[in-house]
Amino acid sequence: MHKKLPTIHARREIEQSRFLRAEQVDLEFSNGVRRTHERLRTSGFGAVIMVPMLDEDTVLLVREYATGIEGYELGLSKGRLDRDETAEQGANRELKEEIGYGARNLKILATLSMSPTYMSAKTHVVLARDLYPERLQGDEPEELEVVPWKLSELHNLLNEPEVSEGRSIAALFIAREYLAGRYTP
Repeated sequence: MHKKLPTIHARREIEQSRFLRAEQVDLEFSNGVRRTHERLRTSGFGAVIMVPMLDEDTVLLVREYATGIEGYELGLSKGRLDRDETAEQGANRELKEEIGYGARNLKILATLSMSPTYMSAKTHVVLARDLYPERLQGDEPEELEVVPWKLSELHNLLNEPEVSEGRSIAALFIAREYLAGRYTP
C-alpha cells in the first residue's frame, strides 16, 4: 500500500531541537595536531531497533513516513528510550506502539552507531521472539503498515525501493546470522 506523501509547508534551520544539539570538540591528537570537530549530541537516553520474529523465518517490518528522505521507508520498528527504561523495556513498549505486539523473549544482539565521526547516538539491536498481540498508543501521526518478510528472502529486500535505512539493514543481517548460529553477541 503506497500512501500520498505529506506536504512540506516550510523549512527552517534550528540550532537545537528536542532530540539533537550541535557541539564543538577541541582535540589534540597523539602526533600533536589540534583540530576542532563538530558533532551532533543526542538529548535522549539511547535508542532501540527491534527485529520482531513472528515465527522462525518471518520478521515484521513497518512502512512509515521518513521526513529526512521525504518518502516512505520500509524497515524495522525503532524508537528512543524513555528515562529509567532499559533497552528491553523500551523495545517492548515500542513494539506494542508500532506493530501491535509485545515479546516474551528479548535479547540485545549488538549496539550500532549511525555516523560515529559526527554523531554520538547509539542504537541497541534487540531480537524479539515469542510475540503476543498487545497494542499501546504510540506517537505516530498515522497507523504504520506492518509488512511480514521472510529472513530467508533478506537478499530480495535490498531490491525494494523503500529500503535504504542502514540500521534496519544491519540489524536484519545481524539477527539472521545470530539465528543461524554464525554470530554470538
